[in-house]
Amino acid sequence: MRRDPWLDNAKFTLVTLVVIGHSFAILGASALELQVYDFIYFWHIPAFVLVSGHLSKGFVWDRKHFSSLFTTLVLPFLIFEPVLLAWREHLGEDTEGPLWLEPHWAMWYIVALFAWRLATPVLRLHWLMVPASVAVSLASGFSDVLTLSLPRILGLLPFFVIGLHLRREHLSVLTRARVRPFAAAAMLWIFVVAGSTDQWGRTAFLYHDRSYGALGVPGPEAMEVRLQVLLIGLVGAAAALSLIPSRKLPITAMGSASMVVYLFHGFVVRYAEAAGWLDPWRGHSALSIPLAVGGSVLLALFLSWAPVASRLTWFVDPVGSLRRRRAAEAGAGATPSGGTPSGAALRGDLVLNADVDGIRPSRDLTSVGSTTRDLTSAAGPR
Repeated sequence: MRRDPWLDNAKFTLVTLVVIGHSFAILGASALELQVYDFIYFWHIPAFVLVSGHLSKGFVWDRKHFSSLFTTLVLPFLIFEPVLLAWREHLGEDTEGPLWLEPHWAMWYIVALFAWRLATPVLRLHWLMVPASVAVSLASGFSDVLTLSLPRILGLLPFFVIGLHLRREHLSVLTRARVRPFAAAAMLWIFVVAGSTDQWGRTAFLYHDRSYGALGVPGPEAMEVRLQVLLIGLVGAAAALSLIPSRKLPITAMGSASMVVYLFHGFVVRYAEAAGWLDPWRGHSALSIPLAVGGSVLLALFLSWAPVASRLTWFVDPVGSLRRRRAAEAGAGATPSGGTPSGAALRGDLVLNADVDGIRPSRDLTSVGSTTRDLTSAAGPR
């Protein structure tokens, strides 16, 4: 089965931005650092949710897909949630909320993706689900229920639903050469807007993790701010996807390891904060920003490097890894002696890919990996 290089490039780019965003959270609070941070958070999570929705089109309520939900989302959540919590406590961090019921740090996206995908057959019934999801997002801010990351599940729902209803030909418009100058201009506009976030809202609105009351903003005003955040996120997501190259690149195969990057980068970032790796450069944006970005990119490249990702996938997807090992031993899909597993064989993604969900790739797609099923990614702000 052929894979779409553009989608794989998008997966790697967006999960790398997750690492960058989390790294920026441990920097100082200079004006430029805050502006770059807000700029990233305006659109990188919306873009991931949108791509996740687009690649979940084929999910149906049957035994195969329910089994896949359990092995690729529920099981990793049950494994990594307590391990990450224990790691944070070991580092001396304050942790709140009951285990599993209130996902810690970045684990919220695993729960959200599970809920969105489970609701996919209903959400894709009619295009009117798009405005309905916006209404749900705006109304959800009045609820104080935090269990299972419900504020984020409902707050970011419009991007998933939009992704469900977008066809591949709609997304292909974004990659046209004449569209990209407008995408670059949109990104520049969002960067400028990010410099004045506190004048019309606040950074906390970008997380979608708390109620309007918890933010201390009156309901009508808060709904207006959230609507603006949703619109900016949609523009930014479209612009980002437009600027991502559609040809095969050295990073293309790494896009299939987004789940590995997402689940493991947190251990390094939390340690970096506890150890004070960036403390000497706090307040020196000219040094701290390049260091944070460069270190994040290197970490994402390392975790998605096939020799590393193929081993870490045993922790991310133990059931699938065992099945592939047995298949390889039986002579089906074995890796040639001395070689490394293909990107698809890593099965390190968070969103079911086209070769699983029935989305037929375009004819000009370049084969990237094997036909092994894999998942794709997304990640969250905190």
